[in-house]
Amino acid sequence: MVNGCFPSPIRCSSPWLLFLVQGSAVQYHARVTPLAWFAALVLFLQLPIPLYWFVLHPLMGFWRRHPKASYVWGLLLSWPPVTVCIIVFRRELFGSARPPVWRIVVGFGFLLFELWLFARLVRDLGAARLVGKAELSGTGAIARHGIYAHIRHPRYLGSWLAILGACLLVGTGVLWTVAAVWTALMLLAIALEEREMRARFGPEFEKYAREVPRFVPGRRKQQC
Repeated sequence: MVNGCFPSPIRCSSPWLLFLVQGSAVQYHARVTPLAWFAALVLFLQLPIPLYWFVLHPLMGFWRRHPKASYVWGLLLSWPPVTVCIIVFRRELFGSARPPVWRIVVGFGFLLFELWLFARLVRDLGAARLVGKAELSGTGAIARHGIYAHIRHPRYLGSWLAILGACLLVGTGVLWTVAAVWTALMLLAIALEEREMRARFGPEFEKYAREVPRFVPGRRKQQC
């Protein structure tokens, strides 16, 4: 194409032909890659989790009187807004260039580890407790078995690793910024959760918090 026109035998006799060709090129470059679709699914599953708990934890006394409504409002105020943002800002969030092999390997490694971690959580804790059944009932006991004998917040650790994996696969600067903001929100949600557990369990939770780290497994403190 020279000066906006195609060489013979294709001529730019019709401006509509040029418009269609240029429009197709724009659509091609704007398409979301398969890795980006995969990363979008990861973000859809993980990003809303702190928002869900921001709805529940500050008003736990109220939600305990209305447990069914808590699930409805928790879901409505977390997953739909995040889903809309992922769709609207998909081009800003996801890069179209193929990442280096090491980023693909490490990114999928984090995602596979998160799947394993989530399976352990369901086995050790049960799916009902992951969505707040114990908090809403005001009962239950501190989980000290399985993976909770080594770290206090494996669910948040798994979500953080999954989001980091998505960033490694297709992350732009915008997505890395979102991940940083999400990390801050995660720490705030954890603070709210631990405040509720201190109110519910008192010295028993304080003892558990001293013995078991939040995220990184380590040696348990010896009791005198």
